[in-house]
Amino acid sequence: MRRYVDTYMRLWGSPKPVIVQVQGFCLGGGSDLALCADLIVCSDDCRIGYPPARVWGSPTTAMWTYRLGLERSKRLLLTGDPIDGPTAVIWGLASESVPEDELEAAGAKLASRVARLPSNQLMMETLVNSVYEQMGMTTTQLIGTLLDGTARHTPEGTAFSERVVDDLPGAIADRDGPFGDYGQGERTA
Repeated sequence: MRRYVDTYMRLWGSPKPVIVQVQGFCLGGGSDLALCADLIVCSDDCRIGYPPARVWGSPTTAMWTYRLGLERSKRLLLTGDPIDGPTAVIWGLASESVPEDELEAAGAKLASRVARLPSNQLMMETLVNSVYEQMGMTTTQLIGTLLDGTARHTPEGTAFSERVVDDLPGAIADRDGPFGDYGQGERTA
């Protein structure tokens, strides 16, 4: 898992600002990747979440907490619930939420604004990122990776792993069905 964390964190460490556009479902490792970007623009109807927290792992980049704070990251990680685009903006996870058909233009518009700065000022993101790194991000990611591996070897994690091999859709439906989200039941924010 550490290899994935290192790969995702290459976005975080990029000397140029990285803007991510999120549409549809941005879940699990996909959310880890998106949260390592500098800025997020999303569609109103997107769903960002970490459903593996329900039985089979933890977000190894720990970016949920760094981006959302204690209360909101616990709210999402202790339930595996998703949030939509407008909620992501209100909670500070994304810069902007727009209707899906406007997403490409909104991302391009933000990139154009950022690109107006001289290149020496684009390093500002390094200053902001260093604050989070000083808060112990590397240690937190190590712990997240260890907990992720541990969760997979609990009785629940092992049972889920075995079920995934034989019946991925059924395993996911059983995991998420009681919550009524990610395709089961009505969408909730």
